[in-house]
Amino acid sequence: MGQYPSVVCLTTDVPTNTALVRRGLRLEFATLAWNVVGVVILAYGAWSARSVALAGFGFDTLVEIGASAVVVWELTGVDQTRRLRALRWIGTSFVVLIVYVVALSAIAFVRHVHPDHSAIGIAWTGATAVVMFALAAGKARAGRALDNPVLVTEGRVTFVDALLALAVLIGLALNAVAGWWWADPLAALVIVYYAQREAREAFTHLRSGVTSQRQQ
Repeated sequence: MGQYPSVVCLTTDVPTNTALVRRGLRLEFATLAWNVVGVVILAYGAWSARSVALAGFGFDTLVEIGASAVVVWELTGVDQTRRLRALRWIGTSFVVLIVYVVALSAIAFVRHVHPDHSAIGIAWTGATAVVMFALAAGKARAGRALDNPVLVTEGRVTFVDALLALAVLIGLALNAVAGWWWADPLAALVIVYYAQREAREAFTHLRSGVTSQRQQ
């Protein structure tokens, strides 16, 4: 988890802050559009296949939608208080995600829930991994150029989303090809690992921001 260096624009070759903000907004709107469609697809896939991994990934997608909406809100009117609220929302969303996925995975392991094959889940998680990796890279560049921790943090949310899509894809594929039912809830637990790390990062920046605000 890195620092957020300030960028000083010394030449006309460097995009202005306005251009960078617009770029950040375009990336967030693209993320929102993809994930709104994704929630519907994942909900159907999780229900039809009884997949804990797809259910957990669907919840993560809801978190991503909320995080993107928060960043849009923050980018359209940046101030310290708004930025701190955005970081608090992102961190809290990850905590809720952790509780939800752990509960679902525990139930699946205890009851030996055998999910069905989900062709739509495999196709969507594969496509999502590619799209989210590209969006995360764009957000990281724009966020660092703007010296905006909210955009950078949300870029990490998008990166996590891509990693989770890969984990869920592997779990779904193992269940479909080898019949390893336990790969589905195990893939869901990968979400917990990344979620707790990102929640800790968001709250670290939140505490730092609150301390800075009090010292002003």
